[in-house]
Amino acid sequence: MRVTHAVLGGAAGLVWLVLPGMTISTDVPVAISTDAPVAAAAPEDEGSSATDLVLPLVVVGAVGALAGYGYLRRTRRARTRTTPGGTHTTPAAPPLTELDDRSRTLLTDADNWIRTSREELSYAEARSGPTAVAPFTLAVRDAESELSAAFRIRQRYDTGVPDDETSRRHALAGIAGRCQEAGRRLDEEAAAFDRLRALEREIGEALAVAETRFRELAGRTSTTESTLADLAERYAPAATASVTGSAEQAKDRLVFATTHLNQAHQMADLGDAEVAARHLRAAEGAVDQAAAFVDGIDRLATELRFAAGMVASALTGAEAELSGVRGMLPAAGEGKRPADAGMGAMTGALPEAGAGTRTGAGDTADDARRSARRPESPDALPRVPVGELRSRVLHADSVLASVRQELTGGQPYDPLGVLHRIVRALAPVATGRAGVLPAAARLAAHSATAVADTFVATHRGVVGAHARTRLAAARELLDAPLAGLVRAHSLAGQARELAEQDVRVHGNPVTGAAGHASGVAGAVLGGILLGGGPDGGPPPSFGGPHTEARRGLPSA
Repeated sequence: MRVTHAVLGGAAGLVWLVLPGMTISTDVPVAISTDAPVAAAAPEDEGSSATDLVLPLVVVGAVGALAGYGYLRRTRRARTRTTPGGTHTTPAAPPLTELDDRSRTLLTDADNWIRTSREELSYAEARSGPTAVAPFTLAVRDAESELSAAFRIRQRYDTGVPDDETSRRHALAGIAGRCQEAGRRLDEEAAAFDRLRALEREIGEALAVAETRFRELAGRTSTTESTLADLAERYAPAATASVTGSAEQAKDRLVFATTHLNQAHQMADLGDAEVAARHLRAAEGAVDQAAAFVDGIDRLATELRFAAGMVASALTGAEAELSGVRGMLPAAGEGKRPADAGMGAMTGALPEAGAGTRTGAGDTADDARRSARRPESPDALPRVPVGELRSRVLHADSVLASVRQELTGGQPYDPLGVLHRIVRALAPVATGRAGVLPAAARLAAHSATAVADTFVATHRGVVGAHARTRLAAARELLDAPLAGLVRAHSLAGQARELAEQDVRVHGNPVTGAAGHASGVAGAVLGGILLGGGPDGGPPPSFGGPHTEARRGLPSA
């Protein structure tokens, strides 16, 4: 195009130069007749002069138009150019920290969407039966599968895997994509789910289901305080620390549920079924969380009773394990060959049971899961230097001695805590002889994970992604062998600590005494209300990001 423009411009200039010569007459001069008036030639001369100016003006205009067109094209190409010479390039990628924050927000949101959807699904099933809710149950399971994959990516990401920036960006994009797919799966079923529940048309039946659960739970709540008092007498304070305050929080949720059940009845009587449905959803969420608090107390009482009955056999099994390891260790002074200076206490020893399952904060569930699948042999020692193995045996001995002293001291103790101490001390040297140890580890890990899950569920309005990621990792290890179960217990404890820290940092979600008296503060903290308004905001419903807040509470 530049060459074309230059040629056209040159041609126009040439025409401009040649044009005057073309207008000069070369004929032989002829004498003017005296018969014709001289003045008659003047108009003819003036007309030819005007004609001579038209063509140059047209040429100048054409050249100007071509030059303007070329300038516009060059400007447009420079603006859209992606080569180094362009002044405008594609938008810069967002910083990694921004993508990281977004992925954690999506993990938190997706976990809340699923928890809320599962909660409302239980009310729909109680009324319509499992067959009617089967499509929605499948949608929740699909969303859970996507979220589990996202959490696994996040677990690896938190340990620095992958390590290069491009791959880490891809990992964060994968987390976001999984969470968005989970939300989309729930969103696409929300309208059909509303048709099944038909709260606006059949609010009376749904109210009856919620009120039945409310009455049953109110009866149970009245007995939880006596249950807690009994546990406090029988066990050490550490045994019941995880449910301290649970009875009071259950009552707080029930106060909130009472208020909104009454308002739902009033609105239904006035014919405003839509507002009645909003109050009903808020009440259902409160009843469900009150049940979580009460169930946590009852579950802990059962677990402590089982743990207390298992402590003696776990202690005996641990001592048998240590005795077997000592019998397989070479005598002092043996195994001093150079070949023995490396790994392996004896020829043919298998890798350590659970080797690779590190106990540091940087471990992932994948690490523990891979190590947990390795075979354990009753005739094998952990493949570690003899000196380190002896050190592990001595440490286990000291832990067991401390446990025996605690059991014979006559003071209340924490059975679950004792079981965890035993299995944690024996895991580095266990050879698989004592089947009671995996059973004890499983009981302790399940209990710790359930405690963390209840705390996250009942405070999900403020608990962030770090706690939820640790909790997801713990859940994946609950079916693992001994080393994986010990790791699950540790991850669950981290999840609980991180969740408590989030609650402390967030502080009071509602100002004023009225919000606490009515239970609104606890409802916002627990995610029963989404926040953002003087009344606590709308209650969440079955669905994803585009549908969960479709039922808003009227302003107070």
